[in-house]
Amino acid sequence: MAYERFGPAVYHLAVRGVGSVTDAEDVTQAVFVAAWLGREGFDPDRGSLLGWFLGIARRKVVDQIRASARDGRITEEVRRLAGPVREGAGDAPPDRIIDRLVLADEMAHLPGEQRRVLELAFYDDLTHAQIAALTRLPLGTVKSHLRRGMARLRTRWEVDGAAFGTRAAGTPGAR
Repeated sequence: MAYERFGPAVYHLAVRGVGSVTDAEDVTQAVFVAAWLGREGFDPDRGSLLGWFLGIARRKVVDQIRASARDGRITEEVRRLAGPVREGAGDAPPDRIIDRLVLADEMAHLPGEQRRVLELAFYDDLTHAQIAALTRLPLGTVKSHLRRGMARLRTRWEVDGAAFGTRAAGTPGAR
């Protein structure tokens, strides 16, 4: 009943906001799902039901615009990293490139010293003792940085894998 009554207004706002009929349909559905899940949050003393739906719709439109922008940046970065397409040249498959981008983004969010230790361990293939000598950190600190950094990357990888449909860490085919 709420969908029949307020759906056209929500859809109109979504189309004007995102510009794509398909995205507007997705936004409209997301609005009504969010409204249902957050129905306890509606307070008739604070405004009308239509206003509440449109407020949710505005937030969902912004979310969709941000997601589209992020997808566009990822697509451009994949194209940039992949370079020109050459048949049979042994280029990295797109899923490998996306995996690298996700990893690089998550590495950028780690504290500097922790990121440096992970880079030395995995990109430069140094042992824990070599890292400790190079960075002048105690061996225990190096091991702690590695353990915590890997745990954080694993957690983020699993969250991203679930959120974006990519492979989660520990599943067959994960790298």
